Amino acid sequence: MRFKAEIDVMPLDALLDPQGKAVTGSMKNIGLEMIDGVRVGKHIRLFVEAASRGEADAKVEEACKKILSNQIMESYSFTLEEV
Repeated sequence: MRFKAEIDVMPLDALLDPQGKAVTGSMKNIGLEMIDGVRVGKHIRLFVEAASRGEADAKVEEACKKILSNQIMESYSFTLEEV
């Protein structure tokens, strides 16, 4: 079976996000002062071959923990869909 994972990695809420702060400042500069609290993360899409949904879920979880996120500074979430 083939699965598509859509993964979002975001900085932890307790940590500063310099990129998000810069984007928030830019919003004000272009007249969008009603937008604030911007946080910038990353979105990753990948495909995984697995015998079951549970196996695919475990492989994506492992990839997130070991490579795709820094768990000291980031959180992640993902969705999985059979394709």
